[in-house]
Amino acid sequence: MHDHAVLRVVSKLLMPFIFLFALYVQFHGDFGPGGGFQAGVIFGAGMILYALIFGLKAARKVAPLHYLRAQLSLGVLLYAGTGIVGLVQGSNYLDYSVLAHDPAHGQEYGIMLIEMGVLLTVSSAMTLIFYLFAGQDH
Repeated sequence: MHDHAVLRVVSKLLMPFIFLFALYVQFHGDFGPGGGFQAGVIFGAGMILYALIFGLKAARKVAPLHYLRAQLSLGVLLYAGTGIVGLVQGSNYLDYSVLAHDPAHGQEYGIMLIEMGVLLTVSSAMTLIFYLFAGQDH
């Protein structure tokens, strides 16, 4: 892709907007369509676009394998940990109402934590899967 200057310039211009839109989808998910899964897919697609345009070696410098594995683990731990906090406080698994002094605030905090965990897990899983398939030599 080094000889396609237009693709490289356009993707450099679009990349920040792709990630910004993913953040919008993430934080708008409480009020309308969207949330962690959709935002994670957009983040992952942005990283895959970067790898397709600038090469797998450059993408692995931006998001190395150890970083993606840690992000994947952190996302799962965040999701599971939010549910375990509810269990420890004497409620059901993933019952967010015990996360704050007011049950409504607890619901808001819980949903945000869960969605953040899903975002981290989905985006890193998509990127890792792409790395694994793209790195295979035929």
